[in-house]
Amino acid sequence: MLAVSLGWWITWTFALFIWVALAFWPARVAGRKGHSFFGFFIFSLLFFPAALVVAYVVQDRRVARAVVARRRTI
Repeated sequence: MLAVSLGWWITWTFALFIWVALAFWPARVAGRKGHSFFGFFIFSLLFFPAALVVAYVVQDRRVARAVVARRRTI
């Protein structure tokens, strides 16, 4: 009985580790585009598929800021 419960504990710990590790993917993509890393990390913990799609579809803020800054200097 102990071996079975230990096996379940290891399985769930591994699944939790994979879940949290996968949540970094959309957060990192969004962070590189100038959006909140932490916000997208929480979003991807709750809704991973949607967060992944949104992270790749969302506009790059760094490029938009550079365009606005360039317009102001001209």
